[in-house]
Amino acid sequence: MNYLYLYAGIILAIIVLYSRKHVKKVETDKSLLKESIQSGLAEPPSLHPIFDPVRCIGSGSCTTVCPEGAIGIVNGRGVLINAAHCIGHGACLAACPHDAIKLVFGTEKRGIDIPHISPEFETNVPGIYIAGELGGMGLIRKAAEQGRQAINALRKRTSGSAEYDVVIVGCGPAGLSAGLSSMHHKLKYKLIEQEDSLGGCVYHYPRNKIAMTAPVVLDIIGTVKFGEVQKEKLLEFWNGVVEKTGLEIGFRERMEGIEKSDDGFVVKTNKGGYVTKSVLLTMGRRGTPRKLDVPGEETAKVVYRLIDPEQYKGQAVVVVGGGDSALEAAIAISDQPGTDVILSYRSSAFSRVKQKNRMLLEQGEKAGRIKVMLSSGVKEIFEKEIVIESDGQKQTYKNDAVIVCAGGLLPTPLLQKVGIQFETKFGTE
Repeated sequence: MNYLYLYAGIILAIIVLYSRKHVKKVETDKSLLKESIQSGLAEPPSLHPIFDPVRCIGSGSCTTVCPEGAIGIVNGRGVLINAAHCIGHGACLAACPHDAIKLVFGTEKRGIDIPHISPEFETNVPGIYIAGELGGMGLIRKAAEQGRQAINALRKRTSGSAEYDVVIVGCGPAGLSAGLSSMHHKLKYKLIEQEDSLGGCVYHYPRNKIAMTAPVVLDIIGTVKFGEVQKEKLLEFWNGVVEKTGLEIGFRERMEGIEKSDDGFVVKTNKGGYVTKSVLLTMGRRGTPRKLDVPGEETAKVVYRLIDPEQYKGQAVVVVGGGDSALEAAIAISDQPGTDVILSYRSSAFSRVKQKNRMLLEQGEKAGRIKVMLSSGVKEIFEKEIVIESDGQKQTYKNDAVIVCAGGLLPTPLLQKVGIQFETKFGTE
């Protein structure tokens, strides 16, 4: 009998501890959701989950597998408590035991344009195909599969007198897979990437971020049995694939237009033009980084997203922008030894940023680690200096690196110009 009391006491203690922990987690999630709404950050930037209020029972499986901490449980149901951090990898969808999650683009307040594509990934413009994130698929595994299937569909088109069978634009998962499929089917292909590295949006994940993926079939390589894998390991694998197969990639080549021709299309880039029978668009939805359009911006020391703060140890760095990405970049770099950080923003105040980032920025400014320059703008960039105008006065500062966090320009107008039709999604599949 004493054993029964002992066991009952242990079980009761476990229940009490669990209940306290659960209540604390629920209060934390409510607080984070409230902060997100107050900061104007409740709108997810891309593919994201929505929760069926009937099917969802608040099991918390989705919160456990979300490495960004974007999902919480509020009022007994799943909800995006940190929407701005959701990257749409779909781990929550796979983890939900009650089929209560769908992945969608857009919300009731903010629509997102998604192109019309056929089951074979062809747009309404014959010969132009779209695979991956731009077409509404942000999952790594499925984006890669779409790239493979799109090539399998378009290879049925003969090249005629065109220089290429296909020009592939973008070197993320879909583009890499499409490039391998082009090699496998012995197509004349051109694969271009506007940045100086492969991986697409995965390359821009923070260090050690989990890139949720699953087994995927790549032509030439075969079945890749990845489960949960960190960004660095995935990029290392992809670079190994390129080296092993000899896949040719034109880096730092940005598509600037597509024009119809007698032989198909002419894809115009910042490095020339290519006549091709088909075009496969596999770029992401971040678009082309918004530029400063100032002298010296073309130098290698100017980048458009922070990848690794440690690389800026001992350097004088200027961060341009006023959103969370800019503040977080300035804060992270200022924590590195010997850095001299300037945050330049064109407006007179920061808006739509998290309170935590505001607080950390203020702390960095008071400690002398960050110089905040509001109502300012970069005017010219030199090898070791930078000119910034503030309150009508130009001042030259020592500078080793510039990080521009000013958002991106989506390719929608460029694609509409060639005739591709889009549908605006408001939180629907």
